[in-house]
Amino acid sequence: MIPALHLPPRLHELSPGFVVRRVLPAAARRAVGPFVFFDHFGPVTLPAGADTDVNPHPHIGLATVTYLFAGRMLHRDSLGSVQPIAPGAVNWMTAGRGIVHSERALPEDRAQPRDLHGLQLWVALPPQAEDCAPSFQHVPAADVPALDDGPAHLRLLAGTAFGARSPVRTAWPTLYLDVALPAGAAWTLPPLFPDLAIYSPETALQLDDVPLPPGEMAVLATGAATTLRAGAAGARFVVIGGAPLPALPRLWWNFVASTPARIAAAAARWEADGFDPVPGETARIRMPPLPAAGG
Repeated sequence: MIPALHLPPRLHELSPGFVVRRVLPAAARRAVGPFVFFDHFGPVTLPAGADTDVNPHPHIGLATVTYLFAGRMLHRDSLGSVQPIAPGAVNWMTAGRGIVHSERALPEDRAQPRDLHGLQLWVALPPQAEDCAPSFQHVPAADVPALDDGPAHLRLLAGTAFGARSPVRTAWPTLYLDVALPAGAAWTLPPLFPDLAIYSPETALQLDDVPLPPGEMAVLATGAATTLRAGAAGARFVVIGGAPLPALPRLWWNFVASTPARIAAAAARWEADGFDPVPGETARIRMPPLPAAGG
């Protein structure tokens, strides 16, 4: 049996007391299926007035996927979308040839202590979809397919599995599951796609009798079923994956693209204020210097 590849997180403090654990991209693994970026923030109780806002910034060549376990956020983008995000909902924004968005606390939440816990992932678009029109999808928690497979309770956030299909439209074969197991239960995950990975935000798991600590990703061996067992506290974890991309894309700042030229063009466009703005917002995040090679 080929063991899973374990990827520890890298910690980034975005603001005082607000820490993000970044797992993808990693030196040992740059992508899992189309997923090229994986951030886990919280769980944290933020004090009243804490500033976790992310001002308007651009993206190309990817879809951002925001999924909350606790707390709320307000998404706004250059298409005119204004969408509060609540736990269990899927917020899927496709950048295509270019989009700008902001992420903020809701005004009514800002003046009081608030919980925040969730994941933000990036899904790279295949080359044929890089220049697609930007779009925004929001699937409320009640509309996410839920099903049971043995002892496991599954929520299908994206993709097709176990006879169900998520309403989220994807540009590439993709899987994103939220899985809950009761205390001591074991569940076998079949090899649904060539690329699969497990991430448990808060609870330890056993993967084929090998411990997986919380906050660490396990990339599974291709084509092998994997048995996951919960501890005494039960377990909640996500499964990500899909078909491997035809080629690994380039990532720089908030841009994903198949070539350095696309990234350089997007950088020049942001510097020239050439992206459509977020209606009603004037702030913007400054871009870091573009490396000389454009990569």
